[in-house]
Amino acid sequence: MKAERLVDVVRGGNVESEHWGHIAVVDSKGNLLYSKGNPDRVTYARSSMKPLQAIPIVETGAADHFEFDPADLSLSCASHNGEDQHTNRVKNILSRLDLTTDSLKCGTHPPRWKETYEALIKADKEITPEYNNCSGKHSGMLTTAKHMNESLEDYYKLDHPVQKRILEVISDISEIPADDIEIGIDGCGVPVHGIPLKNLALSFAKMADPVSFPTKRKNAIEKITSAMMAAPEMVGGTDRFCSDFMRIEDGRMFGKAGAEGVYCIGDLETGLGIAIKIEDGNGRGVYPAAVEVLKQLDLLNEEQCEQLHSYLYPDLKNARDEVIGQLRPNFKLENAYSILS
Repeated sequence: MKAERLVDVVRGGNVESEHWGHIAVVDSKGNLLYSKGNPDRVTYARSSMKPLQAIPIVETGAADHFEFDPADLSLSCASHNGEDQHTNRVKNILSRLDLTTDSLKCGTHPPRWKETYEALIKADKEITPEYNNCSGKHSGMLTTAKHMNESLEDYYKLDHPVQKRILEVISDISEIPADDIEIGIDGCGVPVHGIPLKNLALSFAKMADPVSFPTKRKNAIEKITSAMMAAPEMVGGTDRFCSDFMRIEDGRMFGKAGAEGVYCIGDLETGLGIAIKIEDGNGRGVYPAAVEVLKQLDLLNEEQCEQLHSYLYPDLKNARDEVIGQLRPNFKLENAYSILS
């Protein structure tokens, strides 16, 4: 099955561009309920995998030992803006480990939050690793390595115990043997995991409904997901879909974006998992698709739809800040049972 048209880019009344992609909706028992495109497409989850990657922080006892609160755990799942609320917390976590930002192996990039970036330029300050959107994840990995008395300088490498534990977690939750998981390298230097889109959706479904796991893993999953929903501002930040979406959902759903047009959602009430991949990798197409999926599944009430309207139909603006177009979802989910029959 090939990618299908998901989101139109409209300018002046004409469809100027189209974002094609794939969608899988799965329950916690592994049943594919709805899809669009190819639910078997092997997809690098990128940062959407961060909630799973954070589980060993709890399971090893590292989170308790270093007194992680929900905001710390939420930050471990983040692709954050680099606002003060994020970078100050990263530095606070590292200080508990007797480490500095020099220990972070995520590399550097300008902070996403414009005000922070401008302040750094005006002060002629160096852009250091805590501004990397993945610094929370890397701080969590360092926390686990420190607690387990493992080497700190190479925690990001595939053969390090930190990454081996993460691979075991992903294999278990996604129900894909570790040897069958495609491995690449993410933008921040750590391994990135490729699995079929429907198994990515399954991972979020099982995290939303973790009753099938042993108590230790179930409790760890619940701590991670509840932390994300309790402190959504840590996952993204100001004017970010992840944070706004989880705040609006108010403890029912958790969601996480991934680079190259990936988005995943888990719904605690229904136990559903949703995974979306935009084929061309353009992240602007994934949020309209995500909100439209939730609408078609009747998982949003009228007030929530209104609050998410700017993500469902994002405006396109020119250099004069004038609205000159809009993104619009353009698909209908297909019932998986009718596809199979």
